Amino acid sequence: MKFDIIVIGSGPGGYVAAIRAAQLGMQVAIVEKENLGGICLNWGCIPTKALLKSAQVFDYLQHAEDYGIKVDTGGRADFNAIIQRSRNVADGMSKGVQFLMKKNKITILTGHGKLLKNKSVEVTDAEGKIEEHQADHIILATGGRAKQLPNLPIDGVKIIEYRKAMSLPFQPKSMVVVGAGAIGVEFAYFYNTIGTEVTVVEFMEQGLVPREDEDISKELARAFNKSGIKVYANTEVTKVETTGVGCIVHTKDRKSGKEETIACDIVLSAAGITPNLENLGLEELGIQVEKGLVKVDVNGKTNIPGIYAIGDITPGQALAHVASAEGIHCVEGIAGHRGTPIDYNNIPGCTYCQPEIASVGYTEKGAKEAGYEIKVGKFPFSASGKAKASGTPAGFVKVIFDAKYGEFLGAHMIGANVTEMIAEVVVARKLETTGMDIVKTIHPHPTMSEALMEAAAAAYGEVIHL
Repeated sequence: MKFDIIVIGSGPGGYVAAIRAAQLGMQVAIVEKENLGGICLNWGCIPTKALLKSAQVFDYLQHAEDYGIKVDTGGRADFNAIIQRSRNVADGMSKGVQFLMKKNKITILTGHGKLLKNKSVEVTDAEGKIEEHQADHIILATGGRAKQLPNLPIDGVKIIEYRKAMSLPFQPKSMVVVGAGAIGVEFAYFYNTIGTEVTVVEFMEQGLVPREDEDISKELARAFNKSGIKVYANTEVTKVETTGVGCIVHTKDRKSGKEETIACDIVLSAAGITPNLENLGLEELGIQVEKGLVKVDVNGKTNIPGIYAIGDITPGQALAHVASAEGIHCVEGIAGHRGTPIDYNNIPGCTYCQPEIASVGYTEKGAKEAGYEIKVGKFPFSASGKAKASGTPAGFVKVIFDAKYGEFLGAHMIGANVTEMIAEVVVARKLETTGMDIVKTIHPHPTMSEALMEAAAAAYGEVIHL
């Protein structure tokens, strides 16, 4: 068949691109070898948040008396029921994407897609049947998978990745999580909350969430320590023994050289992702790849006319909302719309452990390294009436402004529901709002969002409630 656009991959980049193309009047097909919605919807963003919500509810039950409520038994975490609820949520969302495909008259081609010459795509289904389809434009949106570390070979039984961590048949008594980025700390929080003994091992010196502002990392470390999660920072996993009943994790401190072993039931490898570029026909067509990622321009164009790439296989941040934005921008460019290029320094990042983490823009260290003279404001949730009333006084909001012009350089939050607050900063930065604009913007009381205004006021020496 002949289409205007064929999208290979149906994750948050691919299916969003397909829908936008259909809205613009194009004939669209989408190629998917597994489930519509990709990793994010089926094994990432959505089902993990379902797991984390179950953990949060269980945690509330354990501390019900703090709210004046007596729960005689304190509840019991039914691991299999929690896992099943997560899978049900994912299945429901996948059906929602199927509905959107039908609503927008998008053709679904089930199988593995591979680029051929003359703007053709070869689709091979599970039975080996091959079909060939053509399109004026082809968008690669094949996403990524768990990264394999040399000293940590994933076997799916004792050494697992995030997909298996969401569908284990039993709750392990102990777990070592290797990698303290968003995936690692979210699973560490989940398993620890429902009763698994958790240890986190991170290669980077900063420890937890090493890409976040240093103050955020320190605050999360305090919270994890309080909850009983052990954290080894600046530590390498040299090998894992799996021949016995459980696992023996061998670690080495990168600074002191001290070696230790940790016994556990399961090891979760959460050391990032690897882009899915194999068997796509990139080499045959001569599509440029640099540092393991497809090279594209600001509109997602590769060096081969008519071939585009978006999402985790390109150099931008490997986040679902980035892939969606890139998909829309790419398709609108194909349609002749003159859109504004994506600002990759204004991409919000969210981590959904408890306390939650949300950030955008420069860290304090990054702003200084970029040559800015800065003003920094910080407001703790312990001084927030809403946070105290909610029983969630941990954490803070930290803001960074350019001292000369008041430019909003960055914001970093840790606390309850801060992932719902960060969009205000993203919009403010998009509109070139200054620090004093935030100070003079009336925020509703009592809300957690007041902390942003108070933090901005602190940067200018005008904070009221601190």
